[in-house]
Formats: sequence, structure tokens, C-alpha cells
Amino acid sequence: MSISLAVLEPIIREAGAIALSYFKDLKNLAVNKKSPRDFVTAADVAVEDFLKQALTAQYPEYGFWGEESGQSANQNSRWVVDPIDGTHSFSKGQYYWAISVALEINQELVAGIVYAPALDDYYCAQKGLGAWKNGEPITVSSEDELENSMIGTGFACLRSRLENNNLERFCRIANRTTGQRRLGSAAVDVCLVADGQLDAFWEQELNLYDVAAGAVIAREAGATVTDFQGNEGLFPKQVLITNGKLLSQLLPLM
Repeated sequence: MSISLAVLEPIIREAGAIALSYFKDLKNLAVNKKSPRDFVTAADVAVEDFLKQALTAQYPEYGFWGEESGQSANQNSRWVVDPIDGTHSFSKGQYYWAISVALEINQELVAGIVYAPALDDYYCAQKGLGAWKNGEPITVSSEDELENSMIGTGFACLRSRLENNNLERFCRIANRTTGQRRLGSAAVDVCLVADGQLDAFWEQELNLYDVAAGAVIAREAGATVTDFQGNEGLFPKQVLITNGKLLSQLLPLM
């Protein structure tokens, strides 16, 4: 793998500037629906178009998979991109949304960047090199009691109107924890676990581009990344990311 996080940073930050230009003019933002509960804006398309062009120019050996444009070129080694994770929040003027860019080589996630431009929080990680936020190393929390923990989740499953929709699971876990957060961006939520601001996060029925970059960052910060049965690995349909100390306490509630 021959990439440089330092080379990538100005590209991602420029993508963030593009997103912010739309964010500051929401009254003129074109918002459409891909499905009854799934939004796409002109900002999503503009940011993804920029990233596809810039990343391909810098690293032509890698293919591209973006939420809006789909898959192109080499899919064995590819960028996995969500141009704006948290589009609904973005369109409402809320701050919890992010650009998510991961590098996947032969089905292994080896680098990840999550940039939340409205917060100006820049997270990045590369396999074996640790995780960073705004240039400082980060690590997961040391909380070891579920009853004292703050847990994040989301309800992507509700967009598809699935019967297995996370509501019962949320009630079980909420009754066992001190704080629950639903911020609207899985990419940001996973990074908050990496940074110790949340002790764990779970969600179901996500896509790889929602959590690929965050998973790299979380792992490098010391998090466990499993499905709801505790199998190690990133399974977007069942994402459970913890500080490690809470994994055994959360699994029976999944």
C-alpha cells in the first residue's frame, strides 16, 4: 500500500469546503429522494464528483465505490466513499454529518478518513499506525460498567420499514445504560467511540461506505469491531463497535 495520509488531507479538506459552501446556503439546496426515506442533495453529488476525480488523479491504481455514483474501475483495490454521511442532518442545518473515505485492498480496510466540516473535526487512521483527531492521537474510553456508559445508535433500518428495526433492541440497551445518543451519522458516531466520547455504538442495515472509514479509525484506537454475535470483522448489516471492556456485557442484549 503506497498512500500518504498527509497527501490525502488537503483533498479531503477541499471536499469539506465544497460541502460547506452548500451547507451555508441551505435555502437554495436541491434535495431529492432516492427512496421515500433516503435523501440525496446537490452537495452529495458535488462532493463525490470531486473526490472521485481527485483520488483517481492522485492514485490511479485504485478503483472507486461511491454511494451516489456506484462502482468503477478496479474493485479489488478501491476507495469506499460516502460523500456526506448524515445527509438528512446536513439538509436541516445540523452539524453531525461527515465525509467518509476508506481504502480497501483485497477486501481488507487499510486506511480511513472521516471529516466533519461543520465541527472541523478531522479523524484519520492507517492500519498499524494508530488513530488521530486533528493531529492528536486518540484512544477508546476505559469505561467497564455498562450502567455507567454512553451508547450511540441509529435507525437506518426504519428507512426500509423492516420488522427487525432496532426499536426493541434500543429499549433493552437504553434501560441498562446511563446515556443514549442518536446523532444521525454513523461515520461520526464510530469516530466518537474511537475518541472515547461514546463507549459503544451499534446499528443495523448500514452499507459499507457508511462505516468503512470509521471502522479503521476505531480499530486503530483500540475498539472492537464485531457483529451482534461477537464475530470479529465489519458486517455493515450488524455493526457493534465498543471500547472492548463493554463487549461481553452488550452481546447478550443484541
